Amino acid sequence: MQSEHFEAVIVGSGFGGSVMAYRLAESGMRVCLLERGKPYPPGSFPRDPFGMKQNLWDPSAGLYGMYNVWSFKHMESLVSAGLGGGSLIYANVLLRKDEKWFVQEDLQHGGYEYWMVNRKDLDPHYDQVERMLNAQPYPLAQPPYDSTFKALAMRDAARELQLEWQLVNLAVTFSNEGVAPVPGEPIRESDRNLHDRTRYTCRLCGECDAGCNYGSKNTLDYNYLSAAKRQGAELRTLCEVRSFAPRTGGGYDIQYVRHTLGQTSRTARPEKLTADIVVLSAGTLGSTFLLLKNREAFPGLSRALGTHFCGNGDLLSFAIDARQSRDGKLAPRRINGNYGPVITSAIRVGDAADGPPQSGRGFYIEDAGYPGFLTWMIEATYLRGVIPRILGLAIQRLKFMLGMNSDSNLSAELSHVLGPCSRSSCSVPMLGMGRDVPNGALSLEEGYLQNSWKIDKSSEYFGRLRATMGAIAGTWNATFVDNPIWNLGRRVITVHPLGGCPMGRDENEGVVDAWGEAYNHPGLYIADGSVMPGPTGANPSLTIAALANRFADRIIERRKQKA
Repeated sequence: MQSEHFEAVIVGSGFGGSVMAYRLAESGMRVCLLERGKPYPPGSFPRDPFGMKQNLWDPSAGLYGMYNVWSFKHMESLVSAGLGGGSLIYANVLLRKDEKWFVQEDLQHGGYEYWMVNRKDLDPHYDQVERMLNAQPYPLAQPPYDSTFKALAMRDAARELQLEWQLVNLAVTFSNEGVAPVPGEPIRESDRNLHDRTRYTCRLCGECDAGCNYGSKNTLDYNYLSAAKRQGAELRTLCEVRSFAPRTGGGYDIQYVRHTLGQTSRTARPEKLTADIVVLSAGTLGSTFLLLKNREAFPGLSRALGTHFCGNGDLLSFAIDARQSRDGKLAPRRINGNYGPVITSAIRVGDAADGPPQSGRGFYIEDAGYPGFLTWMIEATYLRGVIPRILGLAIQRLKFMLGMNSDSNLSAELSHVLGPCSRSSCSVPMLGMGRDVPNGALSLEEGYLQNSWKIDKSSEYFGRLRATMGAIAGTWNATFVDNPIWNLGRRVITVHPLGGCPMGRDENEGVVDAWGEAYNHPGLYIADGSVMPGPTGANPSLTIAALANRFADRIIERRKQKA
């Protein structure tokens, strides 16, 4: 194989890789980004059962979809494949890590995490990323957004429980600059995006996590990656890195395969690149797996590889059949989890690190909506009410056919068949996340990634989180329901896996330093969730991007010094 040389090769196009690609290309470096998944222009995200069946990632089975599901002994994890990485399926939330949650514990005497950066270090980078992603809070005060019942319900619950509530910053476009927000308006952009497609303002359809077919989400392909391409970066999709190693005299060899849609990975063509700098941004699971798999080529790599893993305290639960008092009786309370973007607001519960009177490990609870098409499935689960109503309609029509009544207008009868629709309109998922204990370790077993994280050390945290979720549901007179996975031996599913290549003060404590460079391997950087020494508490996407922006500063500065 002949190899092509780049100053920097970036593996993965998520919040770390996209930021790196843009910043390094903007500085004048020759950059190549390798993304294992495919591009997703507006309108390409499937909604029908057959399309969703194909929308999973397993090249050995010819599947090149967006969702990559990992299952470990005590945890499930959902990550993404595609140009834009996790931004394709995340719920748009851009929250900064709480200032006092950058803890610095004594790792030799019972501590679990030591953050080498703090809020002051990251605030300038948070600012830059928020501008690039056009972060803005949900416009709840303006119609039609003021009828977003799930946001209002979260606000009411926080007031009743005396908890802190906020509208979170979202990477979603609700309006064109200088005008009031209106759903479904064409977005005016000064530069064409890499898909060369028109985008539209948020239609409040709740489909964010299934991929936004309207381009309303400010996913990374519309900003950082489009800008990187304009700056000359090469973006190669369906290119999956399999191995890499240091080169004699400096730099790195990178071998990858180029997938072909419609064929299995057995037909993938191997290709090769060389680079002065390699940036691993394949995500917590992807980057750690690649380093574990290629560890023999990196004899000086830290023994901390695989450590400090956690799921950022993720927990999914549900509030079902909310009710409110009306004329002295309990009547259905509309929450409409399918209206609006997936997440609009958050309730924050404090942490011992915040100081008295706070105690325990802190967390956030956010409304977690769902696509409108799922409401039909939700209603279909409540057959006890549907079947009698259908039988009633059949009896009415039989009477009409036999001449026993002359009512030819079926509208009211058909409306009655649908029933109160309270199961779907009065229920909402809740997503919790926070400071669980980062005591898990990732390793390889017969070539497969394994995860030792258990809930034991975090039991108190999850107990507080579930109790608060239950209390929120209680303020709505709703039934609190755990997700089915929790009921299978207190298993959790995380969409925010973190750790595995943690930053540390030296090679004994971490894989990378405070600037993302691997100890003993100059020019090897890691920029994704794997460098976290512990949970971010809040949604980690913004912190990952801010750290990548900071790491890029160091690479660019060193390049200037060598010039």
